Amino acid sequence: MTWLQRYRLRGFLVNSVWLPPLLGILAALAANRLAQSADRFLGWRAAASVAASQSVLTALASSMLTFIVFVFSILLLAVQLASAQLTPRVIAHFYRSRILRLSLSLFVFVFTFNLAVLARIGDSVPRLSAWLAAYSSVAAIGVFLYMIDNVGRSLRPISVLTAIGRVGHDVIEAVYPHRLTGAEDTTNAVPAMPADDCRRIVGNVRTGVVLAFDPDGLAALARQADCLIEVVPQVGDFVAKGDPLFRLYGGDLDDRDLQQSVAIGPERTMEQDPAFAFRIIVDVAAKALSPAINDPTTAVLALDQLHHLLRSVGLRDLDSGQVRDEAGRLRVVYRTPNWEDLVGLAVTEIRHYGKDSIQIARRMRAMLESLIRALPQERAVRLREELDLLHRTVDRAFLDAEDRTRADRPDSLGMGGAH
Repeated sequence: MTWLQRYRLRGFLVNSVWLPPLLGILAALAANRLAQSADRFLGWRAAASVAASQSVLTALASSMLTFIVFVFSILLLAVQLASAQLTPRVIAHFYRSRILRLSLSLFVFVFTFNLAVLARIGDSVPRLSAWLAAYSSVAAIGVFLYMIDNVGRSLRPISVLTAIGRVGHDVIEAVYPHRLTGAEDTTNAVPAMPADDCRRIVGNVRTGVVLAFDPDGLAALARQADCLIEVVPQVGDFVAKGDPLFRLYGGDLDDRDLQQSVAIGPERTMEQDPAFAFRIIVDVAAKALSPAINDPTTAVLALDQLHHLLRSVGLRDLDSGQVRDEAGRLRVVYRTPNWEDLVGLAVTEIRHYGKDSIQIARRMRAMLESLIRALPQERAVRLREELDLLHRTVDRAFLDAEDRTRADRPDSLGMGGAH
């Protein structure tokens, strides 16, 4: 199995909403056979009549089917409303919820189990099977209440932003594994590749977004062919069919081997794309600052997460877009977002859309001043530029001198947290 096949299989298992309920159907059929076997082995028979048991199981099965349709409809509606309020890019993250997937699996399990028990009733009622069918339906109601509570909490802005921030932090640690020790090491920067040295360009065969690639697998291929591979697009870039995907320097490799080392899909994911976590959080803030919603407090919550992510990425060595072999020879080069990219993404749009909000100006100033104090001086240069831009934005936006003074004051809460 190639890296691309493993990547697609892993993504299918993690993101699929219908697979766990399908497994729940199979588990219900297997559980019914086990319960029937246990009834025969133990000689148990239910005290209720066959007709009464059939009526109860028929009611449970039909009610559970209605219940499943109701749950799916409510979830789809809730997710659509949340995506309209926050950003459509949170939908994929929501459907990865383990509680949601396990709850739907249990509901389908109970429905299938009830049908299977009903179908196997003959002259007598299997006691264990009937008992499991009845009480599993009661348990499904309890799980439904828990799921609704969890979904309601997870769709709140603070929960969505916190979850995205947590995943973004993990991605930053994976993409930038080395912490910054003193001055940033520019010797590790991705070298500029002379165009004249390029032996061949490998084109893309599928239109979409670059989701991830296999740096270790590409390094192994480059070592075998004694060449250097340059990954042209950055993870998260859109590439059309025929666009350059790889440049080869030195030896030669089969196009299919190279294309099996990169995943192309319909939309960005956070797996190898730390900038996408910033993008989602900024989109939530931009939507909150729109005139239609006008919710600057949610934008302040977004700045809390951006503050955390910028501090995390600011303490790491960002010049890591290369892979070397055991002998130290450069085998793979690729681009990753740098400090200027991430700071601009985190600050520019929120400053622009929130220029009339004292909350945003105060919270952003608090964030920038805190980062300047906490991060190395080479990272503070870009932050001071943003601080100067923020000051000029405040001067233009607030005509009253007292409002300008208040907006220029740092506040960790936006309003109410200044010391």
